[in-house]
Amino acid sequence: MHKIVRYSLTSLFLLVAAQAAAVGTRRFVLDETSELKGGDLKGVALDSQGHVRAGFGLGAVPAAPATTIWSALPMADGSLLLGTGNEGKLLKLQGGTVTVLAETKALVVTSLAQAFGGAVVAGTLPDGKVMKWEKGKLTDLATLKGAEHVWSVAYDAKAKAVYAATGPEGKLFRITQTGDAQVYFDAPEQHLMSVAVAPDGTVYAGASDKAKLYKVTAPGRASVLHDFARTEVRAIAVNQKGEVFAIANDIKSSSSAPSRARADQPATPSPTTAKTKGKGTLFSFGLDGKPEQLLDDAEEHYTSLSLGDDGRPYVGTGVEGRVYTVDAGHTSVMVADADERQVGALVMAGKDRYVVSSDPAVVHPVKGVGGPDAVWTSKVLDAGIRARFGQLSWDASGALELSTRTGNSKEPDDTWSAWSNPLGAPGLVTSPVGRYLQVRARFAKDPNAVLNQVEVAFLTDNLRAVVTSVDARGGDGESGDEQPKASGGPVTRRPETTLNLTWKIDNPDKDELRYRLQYRLLGTNDWFELLKPGEKLSKESYSWETADLPEGRYRVRVTASDESSNPPDRATKDVRESGIVLVDNTPPTLEALTATGQHLKGIALDGVGPIARIEVSVAGSDEWSPFFPADGIFDEQREELDVDLKNVLKTLPAMVSVRVYDKANNFVVRSVLVK
Repeated sequence: MHKIVRYSLTSLFLLVAAQAAAVGTRRFVLDETSELKGGDLKGVALDSQGHVRAGFGLGAVPAAPATTIWSALPMADGSLLLGTGNEGKLLKLQGGTVTVLAETKALVVTSLAQAFGGAVVAGTLPDGKVMKWEKGKLTDLATLKGAEHVWSVAYDAKAKAVYAATGPEGKLFRITQTGDAQVYFDAPEQHLMSVAVAPDGTVYAGASDKAKLYKVTAPGRASVLHDFARTEVRAIAVNQKGEVFAIANDIKSSSSAPSRARADQPATPSPTTAKTKGKGTLFSFGLDGKPEQLLDDAEEHYTSLSLGDDGRPYVGTGVEGRVYTVDAGHTSVMVADADERQVGALVMAGKDRYVVSSDPAVVHPVKGVGGPDAVWTSKVLDAGIRARFGQLSWDASGALELSTRTGNSKEPDDTWSAWSNPLGAPGLVTSPVGRYLQVRARFAKDPNAVLNQVEVAFLTDNLRAVVTSVDARGGDGESGDEQPKASGGPVTRRPETTLNLTWKIDNPDKDELRYRLQYRLLGTNDWFELLKPGEKLSKESYSWETADLPEGRYRVRVTASDESSNPPDRATKDVRESGIVLVDNTPPTLEALTATGQHLKGIALDGVGPIARIEVSVAGSDEWSPFFPADGIFDEQREELDVDLKNVLKTLPAMVSVRVYDKANNFVVRSVLVK
């Protein structure tokens, strides 16, 4: 089973960029399916192994006045009949011209099948009718009791009977040529969405809102062949061997089937619209009933299914308008990418093949493989900033021609450069400098060529990295800037001699940076190296040990340089200073501490300051009470104590301890006897 998952190029680009940052040159490397898809894939096929080759060449015949087509049926005369979702018209495409054969008066012609010796039967909704087109005349074949929606019809040539899958009562009807309709199977689900008949007469029906595939062998006799654990079985196909193929979807959005009030709304053969997103899966079932998952798409639901003459199943999608096929080895190939959003019907067998799409309604005849329209165009590749592009190289078998174009807008427009002259062999990109790049490969020279990998080297402008802030935090946890700080608050940390320096960088081109650190004492002009000789710093932080420095106020300077990623003539640098950084590693002193009665006086001094906190306690109690200095504010290196102890002391005499902190959490303790 091949899982179809979409990825962006971002993760790969970042990896390549990181590895190449030291020399400045980076590369776009596209060598997997997820990287090769995403651009214009018209006319090319992309398989799950990451190989691009020429795909279906599609013609285009607008199917006006229809906007949606639900069903298609090839006829023996080479024409193609179409069932529409606009007033339920029956259209005919022949010779490149679309004409209206009949108007059913229903809203939608959901399904078409050839039956009863050449007549065409059509399922319709919401009136629960199966109609017949024969000899240029449209008539009602049967009106199915209790049915409003005939989702799908299939013909059993041996039994000469038509089977109709209906809703909202989940019934499968068997209809004879005379229009006699009987319930052949009554499912517990609300809708039977799809039906197909095997060569041996076994009938297969797919349900919704629980996606079960039923095998019906006789009237009222059915078994569940498979439970998809999803919301709908959209379509079923059976090959001549009796092997069964089915597509199922997981549709989370809830909506009702089309009504007459919604006739102009894009529709699909289920309660979903072209704007609905779901998850699609394709299974095959062998003659023994063993299931095998062939495709699993996490982002698109499947809207159509057809078996090709090559024996492969083909599925159409309902979001990007793409067609996939898959081989026995589970290698999936995207063979067509229509401009329209929804592939409503596929015809992949017979002389003429068609991709029928909606929103708007267009019939695309398959003209063959390859040709001048077989062109692969990459997604828009983003260098992040303006870049000069170097060597364009690729790995391929067969002859290819590659071109490039560049621009500075995210979406290609008239401001982009023209496509460059094609390269038949790897060479230099001649497109001008720009932030965005696209690569284009043409398969016209060799329809059997296969593209495996594309690589483009580029060098961005060297943008200067800017130091936007420098912060120094000491043992008190406060940064060394010049903003006012609350003083006299509780002390929660021990004194530390290490300052934690951090800085922030705006580095637009993600160059590898080297940092140099210096310091100077406030009031002097001399800067000194902070790092050890030969020490190289590339992270945005540093622990500065200040134990051996003189106390005082300092500033730190950070220089950021991109010299590690650029040659000397391209290297840039930026410098920023910190705010004031306090270095204070010695405790304050407490002088002239005396007690007169219950009145305590003294002088607290610090070499750098300011004094930050004064506390008093009965010695040994560990119950400390804070006090303000005599002037009521902690703002100087020298603060006087004038403390009334009457609320501290309960008995006399008492030994009183005084503890004084400076701003760096250094402290001193002194005691005095109070009588």
